[in-house]
Amino acid sequence: CKAAVAWEAGKPLVMEEVEVAPPQKHEVRIKILFTSLCHTDVYFWEAKGQTPLFPRIFGHEAGGIVESVGEGVTDLQPGDHVLPIFTGECGDCPHCHSEESNMCDLLRINTERGGMIHDGESRFSINGKPIHHFLGTSTFSEYTVVHSGQVAKINPDAPLDKVWIVSCGLSSGLGATLNVAKPKKGQSVAIFGLGAVGLAAAEGARIAGASRIIGVDLNPQRFDQAKEFGVTEFVNPRDHDKPVQQVIAEMTNGGVDRSVECTGSVQPMIQAFECVHDGWGVAVLVGVPSKDDAFKTHPMNFLNERTLKGTFFGNYKPKTDIPGVVEKYMNKELELEKFITHTLPFSEINKAFDYMLKGES
Repeated sequence: CKAAVAWEAGKPLVMEEVEVAPPQKHEVRIKILFTSLCHTDVYFWEAKGQTPLFPRIFGHEAGGIVESVGEGVTDLQPGDHVLPIFTGECGDCPHCHSEESNMCDLLRINTERGGMIHDGESRFSINGKPIHHFLGTSTFSEYTVVHSGQVAKINPDAPLDKVWIVSCGLSSGLGATLNVAKPKKGQSVAIFGLGAVGLAAAEGARIAGASRIIGVDLNPQRFDQAKEFGVTEFVNPRDHDKPVQQVIAEMTNGGVDRSVECTGSVQPMIQAFECVHDGWGVAVLVGVPSKDDAFKTHPMNFLNERTLKGTFFGNYKPKTDIPGVVEKYMNKELELEKFITHTLPFSEINKAFDYMLKGES
């Protein structure tokens, strides 16, 4: 089948004919119908801050249909509508048995693995030469092979060209607010970073009934769009000569009740923590930092009863919880269309990279 292969860091992807091997033990082969581009794909394609691994098939936000299943797969069958997910749920480890965690020991995200867990081998090849996998999903291919624990079976009536966003960006932001920050009705929430994940976090604040949702971003072009997601006020740090946390504290009489950080930059992480109200404020970190970053704040910020939390994939368990997020959309409790800025044929995937690199998507 066709796949968009990254042969080297930062170079345009190349449409290639690839061979996709049959699924092995606990694996499924999926026909990918819709895939999207997430900033994480761009980050590892650029390979500026991590170990480069090429040639590779990127992609991890997608929707498709199961084509075949490997040995030992009992909960999925050909024809099932599914979302492949970059993290998993084996069902057996202490994390999967805990109601408080979604960080499966076996299947949690591993950015350095280029093969499948079962045997370490790749299921992709060109003329016998292996092509590395990405996040166990590799959705920039018309067919892919995924561990069955990384596959969420969803309502077959859900439109795959909309609900694919639930497989990464939407759930990461929405869950960070609803499952971790947990704002109460009428409270104030600050969202740092208004990309897709930040807008999903804002959507969570809107659903929770927040009275004020303050968006913080360096790109003023994002402010108009963010209003559709419930954002009521905006702060561009470049417009102020004092720290953002001070600006927000002055706007809110001492700080916001909750904050969610979705940039991956360490400075906004610190600002998000320091801008919440003492006594009850909760800050949640979503963005993934560079490996050398250090988070520095005064211990008094903790002693004054502010709480700092982190979250991974919005604390959703992929197989158990993600079908329910899709149902929220089917029940019109959640809008997904407004998250989609551009639609392109698969053959023009490099244009999607251009849109993202220019901040236009």
